Amino acid sequence: MTSLAFLPPDTAVLSKRDMIVADLKDLIGKDCILSDPRELTPFETDGFIACRNLPLAVALPRTTEDVAALMKYCARYSVPVVPRGAGTSLSGGAIPQQDAVVVALTRMNRILDVDLPNRCARVQAGVTNLSISDAVGGDGFFYAPDPSSQLACTIGGNIGMNSGGAHCLKYGVTTNNLLGVRMVLFDGTVIELGGKALDAGGLDLLGLVCGSEGQVGVVTEATVRLLAKPEGARPVLFGFPSAEEATACVSDIIGAGVIPVAIEFMDKPAIDICEAFAKAGYPMDVEALLIVEVEGSETEMDAMLKSIIDIARRHGVKTVKECQSAMEAAAIWKGRKSAFGATGRIADYICMDGTVPLSELTNVLKGTYDICARYGLRVANVFHAGDGNMHPLILYNINDPEEAAKAEAAGNDILRLCVDHGGCLTGEHGVGVEKRDLMRHQYAEADLVQQMRARDAFDPQWLMNPSKVFPLEGRQR
Repeated sequence: MTSLAFLPPDTAVLSKRDMIVADLKDLIGKDCILSDPRELTPFETDGFIACRNLPLAVALPRTTEDVAALMKYCARYSVPVVPRGAGTSLSGGAIPQQDAVVVALTRMNRILDVDLPNRCARVQAGVTNLSISDAVGGDGFFYAPDPSSQLACTIGGNIGMNSGGAHCLKYGVTTNNLLGVRMVLFDGTVIELGGKALDAGGLDLLGLVCGSEGQVGVVTEATVRLLAKPEGARPVLFGFPSAEEATACVSDIIGAGVIPVAIEFMDKPAIDICEAFAKAGYPMDVEALLIVEVEGSETEMDAMLKSIIDIARRHGVKTVKECQSAMEAAAIWKGRKSAFGATGRIADYICMDGTVPLSELTNVLKGTYDICARYGLRVANVFHAGDGNMHPLILYNINDPEEAAKAEAAGNDILRLCVDHGGCLTGEHGVGVEKRDLMRHQYAEADLVQQMRARDAFDPQWLMNPSKVFPLEGRQR
Protein backbone atom coordinates (compact mmCIF):
# COMPACT_ATOMS: atom_id res chain seq x y z
CA MET A 1 0.00 0.00 0.00
CA THR A 2 2.14 2.81 -1.33
CA SER A 3 -0.12 5.54 0.11
CA LEU A 4 1.03 4.70 3.65
CA ALA A 5 4.15 6.84 3.74
CA PHE A 6 6.80 7.00 6.44
CA LEU A 7 8.90 9.99 7.42
CA PRO A 8 12.02 10.26 5.23
CA PRO A 9 15.05 8.71 6.96
CA ASP A 10 17.58 11.03 8.53
CA THR A 11 20.65 10.82 6.30
CA ALA A 12 22.87 11.93 9.20
CA VAL A 13 21.73 8.90 11.20
CA LEU A 14 22.12 6.54 8.23
CA SER A 15 25.67 7.78 7.64
CA LYS A 16 26.59 6.77 11.22
CA ARG A 17 25.06 3.31 10.97
CA ASP A 18 28.26 1.34 11.55
CA MET A 19 29.21 3.51 14.52
CA ILE A 20 25.70 3.23 16.03
CA VAL A 21 25.64 -0.56 15.71
CA ALA A 22 29.12 -0.89 17.23
CA ASP A 23 28.24 1.44 20.11
CA LEU A 24 25.00 -0.38 20.88
CA LYS A 25 26.85 -3.70 20.99
CA ASP A 26 29.27 -2.19 23.50
CA LEU A 27 26.34 -0.87 25.56
CA ILE A 28 24.26 -4.03 26.03
CA GLY A 29 26.28 -6.86 24.43
CA LYS A 30 26.94 -8.18 20.93
CA ASP A 31 24.36 -10.94 21.28
CA CYS A 32 21.66 -8.33 21.98
CA ILE A 33 22.04 -6.36 18.74
CA LEU A 34 21.00 -7.55 15.26
CA SER A 35 22.33 -5.71 12.22
CA ASP A 36 22.69 -8.19 9.35
CA PRO A 37 19.89 -7.71 6.75
CA ARG A 38 18.91 -11.38 7.07
CA GLU A 39 18.51 -10.93 10.84
CA LEU A 40 16.52 -7.74 10.37
CA THR A 41 14.01 -9.19 7.90
CA PRO A 42 11.64 -10.68 10.54
CA PHE A 43 11.33 -7.18 12.02
CA GLU A 44 10.51 -5.31 8.79
CA THR A 45 6.76 -5.60 9.36
CA ASP A 46 4.19 -6.84 11.86
CA GLY A 47 0.68 -8.31 11.58
CA PHE A 48 -0.17 -5.49 9.16
CA ILE A 49 1.76 -6.90 6.22
CA ALA A 50 0.73 -4.30 3.65
CA CYS A 51 3.99 -2.35 4.05
CA ARG A 52 7.47 -3.05 5.38
CA ASN A 53 10.84 -1.39 6.04
CA LEU A 54 14.16 -2.79 7.22
CA PRO A 55 15.26 -1.00 10.41
CA LEU A 56 18.76 0.32 11.03
CA ALA A 57 19.22 -2.28 13.79
CA VAL A 58 17.27 -4.36 16.30
CA ALA A 59 18.04 -4.34 20.02
CA LEU A 60 17.01 -7.23 22.27
CA PRO A 61 17.47 -5.88 25.80
CA ARG A 62 17.19 -8.09 28.89
CA THR A 63 16.66 -5.46 31.59
CA THR A 64 15.20 -2.02 32.17
CA GLU A 65 18.78 -0.78 32.59
CA ASP A 66 19.59 -2.03 29.09
CA VAL A 67 16.62 -0.13 27.69
CA ALA A 68 17.64 3.02 29.58
CA ALA A 69 21.15 2.86 28.15
CA LEU A 70 19.77 2.35 24.63
CA MET A 71 17.35 5.25 24.94
CA LYS A 72 19.94 7.64 26.33
CA TYR A 73 22.27 6.81 23.45
CA CYS A 74 19.58 7.15 20.77
CA ALA A 75 18.49 10.52 22.17
CA ARG A 76 22.09 11.75 22.05
CA TYR A 77 22.39 10.95 18.32
CA SER A 78 18.71 11.63 17.41
CA VAL A 79 18.10 8.03 16.41
CA PRO A 80 14.38 7.12 16.17
CA VAL A 81 13.20 4.20 18.30
CA VAL A 82 10.34 1.79 17.55
CA PRO A 83 9.27 -0.30 20.56
CA ARG A 84 8.08 -3.80 19.63
CA GLY A 85 6.35 -6.61 21.46
CA ALA A 86 5.52 -9.80 19.59
CA GLY A 87 4.75 -8.01 16.31
CA THR A 88 1.08 -9.04 16.22
CA SER A 89 -0.13 -5.45 15.66
CA LEU A 90 -2.79 -5.25 12.94
CA SER A 91 -2.39 -1.50 12.37
CA GLY A 92 1.32 -1.35 11.55
CA GLY A 93 2.24 -0.05 14.99
CA ALA A 94 5.58 -1.89 15.09
CA ILE A 95 6.70 -1.36 11.49
CA PRO A 96 10.07 0.45 11.61
CA GLN A 97 11.58 3.11 9.43
CA GLN A 98 15.01 2.84 7.86
CA ASP A 99 16.82 5.09 10.34
CA ALA A 100 15.21 3.52 13.43
CA VAL A 101 16.39 1.10 16.07
CA VAL A 102 13.72 -1.44 16.95
CA VAL A 103 13.68 -2.18 20.69
CA ALA A 104 12.17 -5.67 20.85
CA LEU A 105 11.24 -6.69 24.40
CA THR A 106 10.69 -10.41 23.86
CA ARG A 107 13.67 -11.39 26.07
CA MET A 108 12.16 -9.52 29.00
CA ASN A 109 9.70 -12.34 29.62
CA ARG A 110 9.66 -13.01 33.38
CA ILE A 111 6.80 -12.86 35.82
CA LEU A 112 8.49 -10.94 38.64
CA ASP A 113 5.92 -11.13 41.42
CA VAL A 114 2.46 -12.57 42.07
CA ASP A 115 0.62 -10.90 44.95
CA LEU A 116 -2.64 -12.78 45.48
CA PRO A 117 -3.71 -10.89 48.64
CA ASN A 118 -3.62 -7.69 46.59
CA ARG A 119 -4.83 -9.48 43.46
CA CYS A 120 -2.09 -8.26 41.16
CA ALA A 121 1.07 -9.41 39.40
CA ARG A 122 4.19 -7.56 38.28
CA VAL A 123 5.55 -8.77 34.95
CA GLN A 124 8.14 -7.77 32.39
CA ALA A 125 6.82 -6.31 29.15
CA GLY A 126 7.75 -9.35 27.07
CA VAL A 127 5.53 -11.74 29.04
CA THR A 128 2.77 -13.15 26.84
CA ASN A 129 -0.79 -12.29 27.70
CA LEU A 130 -1.98 -15.86 28.28
CA SER A 131 1.02 -16.87 30.39
CA ILE A 132 -0.22 -14.64 33.24
CA SER A 133 -3.48 -16.58 33.49
CA ASP A 134 -1.53 -19.83 33.19
CA ALA A 135 0.71 -18.81 36.10
CA VAL A 136 -2.15 -17.97 38.49
CA GLY A 137 -4.87 -20.30 37.24
CA GLY A 138 -4.02 -23.00 39.76
CA ASP A 139 -4.75 -20.52 42.54
CA GLY A 140 -8.15 -19.62 41.11
CA PHE A 141 -7.24 -16.35 39.39
CA PHE A 142 -6.88 -15.06 35.83
CA TYR A 143 -5.89 -11.98 33.80
CA ALA A 144 -9.02 -10.77 32.01
CA PRO A 145 -8.03 -9.15 28.66
CA ASP A 146 -7.94 -11.90 26.03
CA PRO A 147 -7.01 -10.74 22.50
CA SER A 148 -7.30 -13.43 19.83
CA SER A 149 -3.49 -13.38 19.66
CA GLN A 150 -3.11 -13.92 23.42
CA LEU A 151 -0.92 -17.00 22.89
CA ALA A 152 1.71 -14.75 21.31
CA CYS A 153 1.01 -11.09 22.06
CA THR A 154 2.87 -9.51 24.95
CA ILE A 155 1.83 -7.24 27.79
CA GLY A 156 3.98 -4.37 26.51
CA GLY A 157 2.23 -4.47 23.15
CA ASN A 158 -1.16 -4.81 24.86
CA ILE A 159 -0.42 -1.63 26.83
CA GLY A 160 0.74 0.20 23.72
CA MET A 161 -2.48 -0.53 21.83
CA ASN A 162 -4.87 -0.82 24.80
CA SER A 163 -5.83 -4.29 23.60
CA GLY A 164 -9.15 -5.92 24.45
CA GLY A 165 -10.60 -9.28 23.52
CA ALA A 166 -13.80 -11.26 23.58
CA HIS A 167 -14.40 -10.88 27.32
CA CYS A 168 -13.88 -7.12 27.46
CA LEU A 169 -17.66 -6.61 27.54
CA LYS A 170 -17.70 -7.46 31.24
CA TYR A 171 -14.07 -7.03 32.30
CA GLY A 172 -12.88 -4.13 30.19
CA VAL A 173 -9.78 -3.70 28.04
CA THR A 174 -6.13 -3.35 29.09
CA THR A 175 -6.54 0.10 30.66
CA ASN A 176 -9.19 -1.30 33.03
CA ASN A 177 -6.81 -4.03 34.19
CA LEU A 178 -3.55 -2.10 34.42
CA LEU A 179 -2.40 -0.78 37.81
CA GLY A 180 1.12 0.48 37.13
CA VAL A 181 4.10 0.54 34.78
CA ARG A 182 7.83 1.01 34.86
CA MET A 183 8.78 3.02 31.78
CA VAL A 184 11.89 4.44 30.13
CA LEU A 185 11.55 7.91 28.60
CA PHE A 186 13.21 9.01 25.37
CA ASP A 187 16.31 10.31 27.23
CA GLY A 188 16.85 7.18 29.33
CA THR A 189 15.05 8.40 32.46
CA VAL A 190 13.23 5.57 34.27
CA ILE A 191 9.88 6.45 35.84
CA GLU A 192 7.25 4.54 37.85
CA LEU A 193 3.55 5.22 37.34
CA GLY A 194 0.84 3.71 39.54
CA GLY A 195 1.49 0.58 41.55
CA LYS A 196 -0.47 -2.00 43.50
CA ALA A 197 -3.09 0.44 44.76
CA LEU A 198 -6.38 0.53 42.87
CA ASP A 199 -6.04 4.25 42.20
CA ALA A 200 -2.77 6.21 42.33
CA GLY A 201 -2.69 9.86 43.37
CA GLY A 202 -1.90 12.74 41.04
CA LEU A 203 -2.57 13.11 37.33
CA ASP A 204 -3.67 9.95 35.53
CA LEU A 205 -0.49 9.60 33.48
CA LEU A 206 -1.01 5.83 33.43
CA GLY A 207 -4.18 6.43 31.42
CA LEU A 208 -2.13 8.46 28.94
CA VAL A 209 0.52 5.77 28.60
CA CYS A 210 -1.97 2.96 27.95
CA GLY A 211 -2.87 3.24 24.28
CA SER A 212 -0.05 5.67 23.45
CA GLU A 213 1.43 3.22 20.89
CA GLY A 214 5.02 3.51 22.08
CA GLN A 215 5.14 7.27 21.53
CA VAL A 216 5.73 8.42 25.11
CA GLY A 217 8.27 5.84 26.27
CA VAL A 218 9.16 2.16 26.44
CA VAL A 219 7.20 0.20 29.04
CA THR A 220 9.51 -2.43 30.54
CA GLU A 221 7.39 -3.72 33.45
CA ALA A 222 3.69 -3.68 34.30
CA THR A 223 1.56 -4.33 37.36
CA VAL A 224 -1.69 -5.91 36.25
CA ARG A 225 -4.94 -6.72 38.03
CA LEU A 226 -5.81 -10.36 38.74
CA LEU A 227 -9.43 -11.50 39.07
CA ALA A 228 -10.95 -14.51 40.77
CA LYS A 229 -12.20 -17.16 38.38
CA PRO A 230 -16.00 -17.30 38.16
CA GLU A 231 -17.84 -20.25 39.68
CA GLY A 232 -18.85 -21.39 36.22
CA ALA A 233 -19.02 -20.20 32.60
CA ARG A 234 -21.22 -21.32 29.74
CA PRO A 235 -20.98 -20.23 26.08
CA VAL A 236 -24.14 -20.61 23.98
CA LEU A 237 -24.50 -20.47 20.18
CA PHE A 238 -27.41 -18.49 18.73
CA GLY A 239 -28.07 -18.83 14.98
CA PHE A 240 -30.14 -16.16 13.19
CA PRO A 241 -31.79 -15.96 9.77
CA SER A 242 -30.06 -12.64 9.03
CA ALA A 243 -27.18 -10.51 10.21
CA GLU A 244 -29.62 -7.67 10.87
CA GLU A 245 -31.62 -9.78 13.34
CA ALA A 246 -28.44 -10.85 15.13
CA THR A 247 -27.13 -7.30 15.59
CA ALA A 248 -30.55 -6.02 16.66
CA CYS A 249 -30.64 -8.82 19.25
CA VAL A 250 -27.31 -7.65 20.67
CA SER A 251 -28.61 -4.12 21.13
CA ASP A 252 -31.74 -5.40 22.86
CA ILE A 253 -29.78 -7.69 25.22
CA ILE A 254 -27.63 -4.82 26.47
CA GLY A 255 -30.60 -2.47 26.47
CA ALA A 256 -32.44 -4.87 28.78
CA GLY A 257 -29.67 -4.54 31.34
CA VAL A 258 -28.33 -8.05 30.76
CA ILE A 259 -24.51 -8.04 30.64
CA PRO A 260 -23.01 -11.38 29.63
CA VAL A 261 -19.27 -11.83 29.86
CA ALA A 262 -19.01 -11.87 26.05
CA ILE A 263 -21.15 -11.45 22.92
CA GLU A 264 -19.33 -12.32 19.70
CA PHE A 265 -20.75 -12.02 16.17
CA MET A 266 -20.01 -13.97 12.97
CA ASP A 267 -21.74 -13.62 9.62
CA LYS A 268 -22.19 -16.46 7.13
CA PRO A 269 -18.80 -16.08 5.37
CA ALA A 270 -17.01 -16.04 8.75
CA ILE A 271 -19.00 -19.05 9.99
CA ASP A 272 -18.00 -21.06 6.91
CA ILE A 273 -14.33 -20.10 7.24
CA CYS A 274 -14.06 -20.82 10.97
CA GLU A 275 -16.03 -24.07 10.92
CA ALA A 276 -13.94 -25.47 8.06
CA PHE A 277 -10.81 -24.82 10.14
CA ALA A 278 -11.83 -25.48 13.76
CA LYS A 279 -14.73 -27.98 13.41
CA ALA A 280 -16.35 -26.14 16.31
CA GLY A 281 -19.89 -27.39 15.69
CA TYR A 282 -21.27 -24.08 14.46
CA PRO A 283 -24.72 -24.22 12.79
CA MET A 284 -24.30 -24.02 9.02
CA ASP A 285 -27.91 -23.21 8.06
CA VAL A 286 -27.90 -19.67 9.48
CA GLU A 287 -26.81 -16.30 8.13
CA ALA A 288 -25.35 -15.01 11.38
CA LEU A 289 -24.16 -16.41 14.69
CA LEU A 290 -23.79 -15.00 18.19
CA ILE A 291 -21.54 -16.59 20.80
CA VAL A 292 -22.95 -15.44 24.13
CA GLU A 293 -21.10 -16.48 27.27
CA VAL A 294 -22.55 -16.11 30.75
CA GLU A 295 -20.88 -16.88 34.04
CA GLY A 296 -21.63 -17.29 37.75
CA SER A 297 -23.48 -19.97 39.69
CA GLU A 298 -25.75 -22.43 37.88
CA THR A 299 -28.77 -20.49 39.11
CA GLU A 300 -27.34 -17.17 37.91
CA MET A 301 -26.41 -18.57 34.51
CA ASP A 302 -29.82 -20.19 34.04
CA ALA A 303 -31.62 -16.93 34.86
CA MET A 304 -29.43 -14.86 32.57
CA LEU A 305 -29.75 -17.32 29.69
CA LYS A 306 -33.53 -17.41 30.04
CA SER A 307 -33.64 -13.63 29.55
CA ILE A 308 -31.26 -13.79 26.60
CA ILE A 309 -33.14 -16.63 24.91
CA ASP A 310 -36.44 -14.76 25.29
CA ILE A 311 -34.89 -11.72 23.57
CA ALA A 312 -33.35 -13.90 20.84
CA ARG A 313 -36.73 -15.49 20.09
CA ARG A 314 -38.18 -12.05 19.44
CA HIS A 315 -35.55 -11.75 16.71
CA GLY A 316 -36.38 -15.06 15.00
CA VAL A 317 -33.48 -17.11 16.34
CA LYS A 318 -33.27 -20.45 14.49
CA THR A 319 -30.71 -22.27 16.64
CA VAL A 320 -29.91 -22.20 20.35
CA LYS A 321 -27.08 -24.56 21.28
CA GLU A 322 -25.79 -24.70 24.84
CA CYS A 323 -22.42 -26.35 25.35
CA GLN A 324 -22.59 -29.53 27.40
CA SER A 325 -18.95 -29.92 28.38
CA ALA A 326 -15.66 -28.09 28.82
CA MET A 327 -14.53 -29.64 25.54
CA GLU A 328 -17.49 -28.16 23.66
CA ALA A 329 -16.87 -24.76 25.26
CA ALA A 330 -13.20 -24.89 24.22
CA ALA A 331 -14.22 -25.78 20.65
CA ILE A 332 -16.64 -22.85 20.45
CA TRP A 333 -13.91 -20.41 21.49
CA LYS A 334 -11.28 -22.09 19.33
CA GLY A 335 -13.39 -21.31 16.29
CA ARG A 336 -13.77 -17.67 17.27
CA LYS A 337 -10.16 -17.09 18.27
CA SER A 338 -8.93 -18.82 15.12
CA ALA A 339 -10.95 -16.52 12.85
CA PHE A 340 -8.07 -14.34 11.65
CA GLY A 341 -5.70 -17.25 11.05
CA ALA A 342 -8.41 -19.34 9.40
CA THR A 343 -9.27 -16.49 7.04
CA GLY A 344 -5.61 -16.22 6.07
CA ARG A 345 -5.81 -19.79 4.73
CA ILE A 346 -8.20 -18.74 1.96
CA ALA A 347 -7.18 -15.18 1.06
CA ASP A 348 -5.13 -12.15 1.97
CA TYR A 349 -7.17 -9.73 4.04
CA ILE A 350 -7.22 -6.42 5.88
CA CYS A 351 -8.77 -6.54 9.35
CA MET A 352 -10.50 -3.29 10.26
CA ASP A 353 -11.17 -2.17 13.84
CA GLY A 354 -13.88 0.48 14.03
CA THR A 355 -16.19 0.87 17.01
CA VAL A 356 -19.80 2.09 16.94
CA PRO A 357 -22.66 2.57 19.41
CA LEU A 358 -24.69 -0.62 19.76
CA SER A 359 -27.77 1.09 18.33
CA GLU A 360 -25.82 1.62 15.09
CA LEU A 361 -24.51 -1.94 14.65
CA THR A 362 -27.17 -2.92 12.13
CA ASN A 363 -26.77 0.23 10.03
CA VAL A 364 -22.97 0.10 9.97
CA LEU A 365 -22.93 -3.63 9.17
CA LYS A 366 -25.26 -3.03 6.21
CA GLY A 367 -23.07 -0.13 5.13
CA THR A 368 -19.99 -2.37 5.35
CA TYR A 369 -21.56 -4.90 2.97
CA ASP A 370 -22.56 -2.11 0.59
CA ILE A 371 -19.06 -0.59 0.57
CA CYS A 372 -17.33 -3.90 -0.15
CA ALA A 373 -19.87 -4.76 -2.88
CA ARG A 374 -19.21 -1.37 -4.48
CA TYR A 375 -15.50 -2.22 -4.71
CA GLY A 376 -16.20 -5.78 -5.89
CA LEU A 377 -14.60 -7.33 -2.79
CA ARG A 378 -15.65 -10.11 -0.42
CA VAL A 379 -15.92 -9.45 3.30
CA ALA A 380 -16.28 -11.66 6.37
CA ASN A 381 -17.47 -10.06 9.60
CA VAL A 382 -16.43 -11.34 13.01
CA PHE A 383 -16.37 -8.97 15.94
CA HIS A 384 -16.96 -8.11 19.59
CA ALA A 385 -20.63 -7.27 19.26
CA GLY A 386 -21.23 -6.57 22.94
CA ASP A 387 -19.16 -3.38 22.89
CA GLY A 388 -19.65 -2.49 19.23
CA ASN A 389 -16.06 -3.25 18.19
CA MET A 390 -16.35 -4.29 14.54
CA HIS A 391 -13.72 -6.35 12.70
CA PRO A 392 -14.67 -6.71 9.02
CA LEU A 393 -12.10 -8.83 7.18
CA ILE A 394 -11.78 -7.47 3.64
CA LEU A 395 -10.52 -10.26 1.36
CA TYR A 396 -8.25 -9.44 -1.56
CA ASN A 397 -5.15 -10.52 -3.50
CA ILE A 398 -2.10 -8.76 -2.09
CA ASN A 399 -0.18 -9.45 -5.31
CA ASP A 400 -2.71 -7.51 -7.39
CA PRO A 401 -1.92 -3.78 -6.94
CA GLU A 402 -5.34 -2.69 -8.21
CA GLU A 403 -7.19 -5.02 -5.85
CA ALA A 404 -4.94 -4.02 -2.95
CA ALA A 405 -5.75 -0.35 -3.59
CA LYS A 406 -9.47 -1.19 -3.62
CA ALA A 407 -9.16 -3.04 -0.30
CA GLU A 408 -7.39 -0.09 1.29
CA ALA A 409 -10.02 2.34 -0.02
CA ALA A 410 -12.86 0.12 1.16
CA GLY A 411 -11.31 -0.15 4.62
CA ASN A 412 -10.97 3.63 4.87
CA ASP A 413 -14.59 4.08 3.82
CA ILE A 414 -15.72 1.62 6.52
CA LEU A 415 -13.78 3.47 9.21
CA ARG A 416 -15.25 6.80 8.08
CA LEU A 417 -18.67 5.17 8.27
CA CYS A 418 -18.01 4.14 11.87
CA VAL A 419 -17.04 7.68 12.84
CA ASP A 420 -20.01 9.16 10.98
CA HIS A 421 -22.34 6.93 13.02
CA GLY A 422 -20.96 8.20 16.33
CA GLY A 423 -18.12 5.69 16.69
CA CYS A 424 -14.34 5.88 16.47
CA LEU A 425 -11.44 4.64 14.37
CA THR A 426 -10.19 1.93 16.71
CA GLY A 427 -11.41 -0.26 19.52
CA GLU A 428 -8.26 -2.23 20.32
CA HIS A 429 -5.84 -2.44 17.38
CA GLY A 430 -4.60 1.13 17.65
CA VAL A 431 -4.08 3.78 14.98
CA GLY A 432 -0.54 2.86 13.94
CA VAL A 433 0.20 3.76 10.35
CA GLU A 434 -2.99 2.21 8.97
CA LYS A 435 -5.45 4.80 10.36
CA ARG A 436 -3.04 7.71 10.82
CA ASP A 437 -4.35 9.68 7.86
CA LEU A 438 -7.96 9.23 9.00
CA MET A 439 -7.36 10.98 12.32
CA ARG A 440 -8.60 14.27 10.84
CA HIS A 441 -11.92 12.62 10.02
CA GLN A 442 -12.45 11.97 13.73
CA TYR A 443 -10.70 14.95 15.34
CA ALA A 444 -10.75 18.69 14.80
CA GLU A 445 -7.38 20.32 14.25
CA ALA A 446 -7.41 21.79 17.78
CA ASP A 447 -7.96 18.30 19.21
CA LEU A 448 -4.98 16.89 17.31
CA VAL A 449 -2.74 19.80 18.31
CA GLN A 450 -3.56 19.23 21.98
CA GLN A 451 -2.76 15.52 21.68
CA MET A 452 0.56 16.36 20.03
CA ARG A 453 1.37 18.80 22.84
CA ALA A 454 0.90 15.99 25.34
CA ARG A 455 3.23 13.84 23.27
CA ASP A 456 5.78 16.68 23.20
CA ALA A 457 5.96 16.68 26.99
CA PHE A 458 7.27 13.09 26.95
CA ASP A 459 9.27 13.12 23.71
CA PRO A 460 10.22 16.64 22.59
CA GLN A 461 12.46 15.30 19.80
CA TRP A 462 9.70 13.05 18.42
CA LEU A 463 12.05 10.08 18.32
CA MET A 464 9.55 7.53 19.65
CA ASN A 465 7.70 5.65 16.88
CA PRO A 466 7.58 8.91 14.93
CA SER A 467 5.70 7.89 11.76
CA LYS A 468 2.63 6.64 13.61
CA VAL A 469 -0.72 7.91 14.94
CA PHE A 470 -0.63 11.56 13.79
CA PRO A 471 -0.95 12.62 10.11
CA LEU A 472 2.46 13.47 8.66
CA GLU A 473 1.17 16.68 7.05
CA GLY A 474 0.61 19.59 9.39
CA ARG A 475 2.49 18.10 12.34
CA GLN A 476 3.89 20.44 14.93
CA ARG A 477 7.23 18.68 14.38
